[in-house]
Amino acid sequence: MTTQPDPHPHSPEARTRSLAIDVMRGMTLALMIVVNMSLSEQAAYAPLLHAVWHGLTLTDVVFPSFLFVVGAAMSYTLPRTQALGQGALLRKVATRTALIFLCGYLLYWFPFFEFNAAGGLSLRPLSGTRILGVLQRIALCFGIASLVLHFFKPRGALVFCVLALLVNAWVLASFGDTTLAGNAALKLDLWLLGESHLYRGEGIPFDPEGVLGTLPATVNVLAGYFAGQLLQRKGAGHEAVALLLMAAAACVVAGLWWSSVLPLNKKLWTSSYVLCTVGISTAVLALLVHFTALRASASWTYFFEVLGRNTLFIYLFSEVVSAIFWLTSVGKEPLFTWLHSAWFKPWAGDKPGGLLYALAFLGLCWVVAWGMDKQKIYIKL
Repeated sequence: MTTQPDPHPHSPEARTRSLAIDVMRGMTLALMIVVNMSLSEQAAYAPLLHAVWHGLTLTDVVFPSFLFVVGAAMSYTLPRTQALGQGALLRKVATRTALIFLCGYLLYWFPFFEFNAAGGLSLRPLSGTRILGVLQRIALCFGIASLVLHFFKPRGALVFCVLALLVNAWVLASFGDTTLAGNAALKLDLWLLGESHLYRGEGIPFDPEGVLGTLPATVNVLAGYFAGQLLQRKGAGHEAVALLLMAAAACVVAGLWWSSVLPLNKKLWTSSYVLCTVGISTAVLALLVHFTALRASASWTYFFEVLGRNTLFIYLFSEVVSAIFWLTSVGKEPLFTWLHSAWFKPWAGDKPGGLLYALAFLGLCWVVAWGMDKQKIYIKL
């Protein structure tokens, strides 16, 4: 794969492009944290909740946007890794994929211990631990995208994108329907992983980050890579922004057209959903490139930059603290819901209080990220 060399790291062009990606990564993480702190339909605004099944909300755009940013960052880092040789690249990709996957798995196994019948502590059984999830999907999509780009080059990656979307649509149509209980993704996960290792928050064992959706989700990563490549070729000028916006519009139109055949569905990660979310992510990146190019030193970007510099750690921190809130009881109520009902709901109301609660938790995470940034602590795998 041939790429133009990166500009000097201290040049305005390099700073603008990396700033746009850092800001988008931070914005995505911030929204992800707010969404994860949403309590219920009664205590959260509709855009901060996932679509029940078919459909698309603001929340449904968060995860694919994060995958898109992973790909955009890869457009800068992958060529440098390839320059080290194939062996070094394979080791680095395998190590990073395995470590991120392991972090996700341990997150679902947390807190690792439980009280047994005798009143002592024992390890939580792995037999009921969820295998796949958010970080696991990020890991697998990163690994697959890296290998596809390395061995088949960008042109082969485009072919992969088309095939991944078509194969996913064909499997969904041929081996089930698009209902929660009858879809092919559920059947595959039940056969491959078993019921005890699936997510249980949908009313039945069903994993929204299951095996079948991993291939079309990789398209979101590859789309981000192509967007990053375009920025490297065209710079952060008006031409690049215009091309990104045109590509975004084309993807959204194609996705909406295709949704009449295969509905938009985040939990099945349908091809229409991929096209629409790729379009939205591309448009957001284009706008961020435009505004950061005009105001490269704007203070508003710092809030999101801080989150974008330690994304994995802050995400893990937010999830672990959230889990502790659920596991800790105040009376008969989990601390997670008690904080809302005792501190925010009485004076702000249900939904405004729920939003303020989520923003307060985001503020806690930001303070941790800010402290790490001030100490120049950056944890990357």
